[in-house]
Amino acid sequence: MARWAEFAATLDAVSRTPSKREKVTLLAAYLRRLPEDALRVACTYLTGRVLPPGDPDKLQIGWSTLVEVLQELSGATDREVSELYLRWGDLGDAAAELVARRRTVPLFREPLTLEATHAQLRRAAAVRGKGAAEFRAAVLRALLEQAQPMEAKYLVRVLTGDLRIGLKEGLLQEAVAEAFSARPAAVRRADLLCSDLAEVACQARRGELAASSLRYFRPFRFMLAGTLADPAEPFRGGSQEVLAEDKYDGVRVQVHRLGDRVTLYSRTLDDVTDSFPELRQPLLQLGPAYIADGELVAWAGQQPAPFQRLQQRLRRLDPLEVAEQVPVVLFLFDLLRVEGQDLVDLPLVERRQRLESLGFSGPVRLANARPVRDVASLREAFQAARERGNEGLVVKRLDAPYRPGRRGGLWLKWKEPLATLDVVVVGAEYGHGKRAGWLSDYTFAVRDGDRLRVVGKAYSGLQDAEIAQLTEFFLRHTVRDFGHFKAVEPKVVLEVAFDAVTRSDRHDSGYALRFPRIVRVRADKTPQEASTLEEVEALYRQQRQG
Repeated sequence: MARWAEFAATLDAVSRTPSKREKVTLLAAYLRRLPEDALRVACTYLTGRVLPPGDPDKLQIGWSTLVEVLQELSGATDREVSELYLRWGDLGDAAAELVARRRTVPLFREPLTLEATHAQLRRAAAVRGKGAAEFRAAVLRALLEQAQPMEAKYLVRVLTGDLRIGLKEGLLQEAVAEAFSARPAAVRRADLLCSDLAEVACQARRGELAASSLRYFRPFRFMLAGTLADPAEPFRGGSQEVLAEDKYDGVRVQVHRLGDRVTLYSRTLDDVTDSFPELRQPLLQLGPAYIADGELVAWAGQQPAPFQRLQQRLRRLDPLEVAEQVPVVLFLFDLLRVEGQDLVDLPLVERRQRLESLGFSGPVRLANARPVRDVASLREAFQAARERGNEGLVVKRLDAPYRPGRRGGLWLKWKEPLATLDVVVVGAEYGHGKRAGWLSDYTFAVRDGDRLRVVGKAYSGLQDAEIAQLTEFFLRHTVRDFGHFKAVEPKVVLEVAFDAVTRSDRHDSGYALRFPRIVRVRADKTPQEASTLEEVEALYRQQRQG
């Protein structure tokens, strides 16, 4: 059995050295001596997950449960926990300190092991229904009662998915390669094809990396698109034909079909099949064995419906109840495996031809796309996609292979924000990681007569210097201090861009801005000049009519 103390000590040693080479060496030496069951657990945890990709169970031990159990064990108040978090900028470090001052210590302490800890967490993840939250809290409590402070630190970090040891994905892959005398390139490719470093490590130990391929019902990371800043960009360096494909506003899914089984995986590699039972038959008719990539879109008549309609289909106990009210269409745009053949290394033009040959029917459709040769044609395709109710285009090179997990110039997304609004900051929250000491997450509102109504929260778009200045300002203008969150005087106006307006019961305005990002601080505007709730409502109606 592999001791949790050794796992924690290894991660702590890795975190303390700035040398990337030494990080790899330390981790490789540790992985090399683990038995296979422990190797799987350790590698899964090192990737920031508790369970492997595609696992049907979800642990659901969040921040509030962690804090409640730590408070129960230590007797710490809300303010003490908040102060500890602000001091360390990390809940794991705070947990180590709180566990060190536990009010009771087990009489017979059993050393934690990776295998036994993981078995307990798996039990907690498998529990459903009434009493599940209490059972998960009890499992966490039992583990933290046995843990030493250093063990608690890394247990909490594993559960929050943030190890904070300076070990990026590439270095993890290097460590696996070094541990088992494998070629780093072979480890990287295997990891791209299965997105499960635990499985890759075991393959490397057995010398089986050369046989790596896509596997049915083992989800892998999606290929991603960069951002198109200039429509002329795809045509620079000589004229070339590109594929202009509609960019749909929905949920990205990966479809695996083999035998009688069909599974849909989300962008987070979670199984979402049960949310869309009406897709099973048309996906079975598409072909006997394949893996495809596409986008699920809520549908209304002959065009896409707003994204928030699709949200009603997710995580419903009985999705058939809303299936008729919220129909969906699945647009497939890439084919990655057919029966026993991987297609990821083939150029897009060939993958598209293979995709077009499948038997589409009903709500499963081929994504709209056409080749274009110049900027004028690309602009026409963009406008046509918008008129069809879609966000814009994904511009793809026809010679592009499919690169799981990669973002770059092979695919470029071109969309326009719905609009920008001038909003007033009414709350500021401390960030995480390197921004733990800064008020970097801003809750904002629009005017509704003499009142301000919240419509969202944003944390991206500003430079560090701007965030530092705003932190100093908001600390001086806090009207109510909740520790991690400060209610602030409504004095700062931000311009924010966003992709859509959705209905929301989380905010007192009744609306939320989807994907808000800060464009700039409007030092030239007063709160009285901010946008109004009427403007938000008008945008909501506009997008529904469009």
